[in-house]
Amino acid sequence: MSEQKDLRLAVLIDADNAPRSALGDIMAEVAVYGNPTIKRIYGDWTTPNLASWKGPLLENAITPIQQYSYTTGKNATDSAMIIDAMDILYTGEVDGFVLVSSDSDFTRLAVRLREAGKKVYGMGERKTPNPFIVACDKFVYIEVIRAAAEQARAEEEKAEKPKAQRSQKKKENPAQGQENDHRVPKAVVKLIAESVDTIADEDGYAALGELGNLLVKKQPDFDPRNFGFSKLSKMMKSLSRFEVEVRPTSQPNVTHILVRDRESG
Repeated sequence: MSEQKDLRLAVLIDADNAPRSALGDIMAEVAVYGNPTIKRIYGDWTTPNLASWKGPLLENAITPIQQYSYTTGKNATDSAMIIDAMDILYTGEVDGFVLVSSDSDFTRLAVRLREAGKKVYGMGERKTPNPFIVACDKFVYIEVIRAAAEQARAEEEKAEKPKAQRSQKKKENPAQGQENDHRVPKAVVKLIAESVDTIADEDGYAALGELGNLLVKKQPDFDPRNFGFSKLSKMMKSLSRFEVEVRPTSQPNVTHILVRDRESG
């Protein structure tokens, strides 16, 4: 994870296909993968519908790139963003790219950047076409980013309330603790089982970190948060098919988490 956080990232945002209200949460998510050294957003800023972006752009230090719509029905923003991405690629100043859009027009760009050895993270809404999703090293849904951020803020507010108020609220709503009882689709469980089998040792155990990396390689939009879990470890512990074992190491506060498929022959 430390290597990932040291990645220099170019964040390129398609203003025509990204929600303004989630911009702050998107940038917080970007920080998980690396250091955003270049932050640009593309659109025709002379149009009234983009005027509301000014505040969020200033708050997140994102540079707006003006691109006029020369022809009705043609998206000149996409072309400008693609040209800039290639210019940045050839400068060699970044280790990876974050493409924020729900538009499949960036599929070929993602493929080309990966061919050049760059990490490509995609972020878009659930309506994003699958070709763009699988062209990225990892793809995160903006709805998931927003929901996770809202949950984190709600937990912070809850922690600030007096203990008596929290206890009273719990009594009034006894079903509240069932919120995290999420179900993982069978297809995802099968994907996990196949991945565990691929990397398991002779005893059938697979390292959790290695498992997470393989799952994203197989399915770029795989994310425990899609199913209501903040971490892969919590998701695995909720699945009865898998055994999760935490092994201590010689270093204090450092453990190895291993996963085994109970149904594996």
